[in-house]
Amino acid sequence: MSLKFFDKLSQNFIELLNEKDDYNVIIEVENNEKSFTAHSNILKYRSNYFRKELENIHSNENNIKTIIKSSVSARIFDIILKYIYGGIVNLKNVETRFIFDLMLAVNEFELDELTNKLETLLIDTKASWLKTYISHIYCTIFNKNNFKNLENFCNDIIAKHPALIFEDSGFTSLPESVLVSLLKRDDLQIEEIKIWDYVIKWGIAQNPTLPTNLEEWSRENFLLLKTTLQQFLSLIRYFHISNAEIIGKIMPYKKILDKQLWKDIIQHMAIPDRSNILPARSVLFKPFSTIISEEHAAEISTWIDRETINYSTTNIPYKFELILSGTIDGFAPQTFWNICHRRSKTVVIVKVKGTDEILGGYNPLAWDNSYTSSNYFIHGEWMDTKESFIFSLKNGNIQNSILSRVNNNRYAIWNATKNNQNNYGPRFGNFYLYSEKFYFTLDNRNYCNVNCDYYEKPIRTSPSNHFSIVNYEVFEIVRKS
Repeated sequence: MSLKFFDKLSQNFIELLNEKDDYNVIIEVENNEKSFTAHSNILKYRSNYFRKELENIHSNENNIKTIIKSSVSARIFDIILKYIYGGIVNLKNVETRFIFDLMLAVNEFELDELTNKLETLLIDTKASWLKTYISHIYCTIFNKNNFKNLENFCNDIIAKHPALIFEDSGFTSLPESVLVSLLKRDDLQIEEIKIWDYVIKWGIAQNPTLPTNLEEWSRENFLLLKTTLQQFLSLIRYFHISNAEIIGKIMPYKKILDKQLWKDIIQHMAIPDRSNILPARSVLFKPFSTIISEEHAAEISTWIDRETINYSTTNIPYKFELILSGTIDGFAPQTFWNICHRRSKTVVIVKVKGTDEILGGYNPLAWDNSYTSSNYFIHGEWMDTKESFIFSLKNGNIQNSILSRVNNNRYAIWNATKNNQNNYGPRFGNFYLYSEKFYFTLDNRNYCNVNCDYYEKPIRTSPSNHFSIVNYEVFEIVRKS
């Protein structure tokens, strides 16, 4: 039998750190504005980083060694030092971004145990935040061997929702290696011609001196772009792009392609069954919906087309493509704006907690997450359309669906400003998703005015304007060919 007294041991070492007895190491952090004292024997036995640093630093006349880590904040290093001495990390009331930054710093100090623990904590409990800031996170951890679980998590999300990377404002600043890695994936859920468009956009952004008018490009201009995109051009699945798209999108840039590749593309246009260089990207199975049925989709399609007789489930003219699911992507409001930015013809579906209610709205316009305002009192911008509508669907004890078309076009659809996207989600007049806790399912601040000011009639029978949700989904509506 062995008796273990780790709590007392931890307490004693923390006291040693706080009392600063017999220290022989000074660590300067935060641009050398803050310093900490420590003991070399403890540092080198707890961290390989400190062992190597201390071996390469000479002591001063007082037998003290100084280590400089200017890039590390004092707040983060205080936590790291307390972990080294006492094995305790207090993350109470800290923001998720701080945990992420702490993980990066801990990794620099080669504290693998804590690095792995923080990585697991982020994946298991902060998935929604990771998805919201996935572009920054992915670029930060890419090719850092200690974050393979987090990198795999990001890879899976990006494969399913590539717009989170490709539509991000910082897309053209992506490192070449990151973009190459993405294009190599067979499960990237994006049309091949869109990949081509993004690659061209990225390449042109790296060469700002290129003329804006393609007709003015010289041979040297095309050669410059070809050189920039050399790592990407062989990763495009050209034989899975339609002939019309080849002519309209790729032919104008054919000078950046190798002559043999362009010849192969032309031959494939004429003889489509010739062998392919790269296989088509696989399309992952996506469930139609966990909220609505095919009958609901038929009814919504009827409303979109303003038909008087409902479509049957066998002749629905639209595909309901699931682009966001709360149970998969999380319920953070910012996630909606990241995924649905520039998406038009969308249907938002909401399942109300504790009831059979299924509420929703149709937006024919594109959602826009770029709106900003210097006025503190302006939270968003209205969009004008006469084609939007909100609804309640027949379900369970609810015997009949309710359709309510917009009757005040000026206040049909609302886009939140950037500084309000942590709280507000999609909004149709006085029907919207909102959370003060930055997560739609954690409070009952979602709102649907029972008087319905901007649409024809109310879609709820409950006397309460506020409600909580258990799930929501967003579909992009695409007419079948």
